[in-house]
Amino acid sequence: MDQLSTIICRCEEVTLGELLKTAQAHQCSSRELKLRTRAGMGYCGGRTCRSLIDAIAYQTTDQVPTHSVPLGYQPPVRPISFALLGGGK
Repeated sequence: MDQLSTIICRCEEVTLGELLKTAQAHQCSSRELKLRTRAGMGYCGGRTCRSLIDAIAYQTTDQVPTHSVPLGYQPPVRPISFALLGGGK
């Protein structure tokens, strides 16, 4: 397995190769990289891959992420208690 096929975003199955290729082709900021590849837009909302996306964007463009428009963490569900789930009170 080569390094470029390493999956960075598990939720959307985006590889390191895809992120590097996109970042180099478009000189993307972290936000643009996320929007172009869908990395960080899965179930976890970027909690597991956000720092890697930032690092790839920084490595490619040498621009420190400003987060003026942040990559938000937006979980798609709300936590519920087991009692509510099981119908208990």
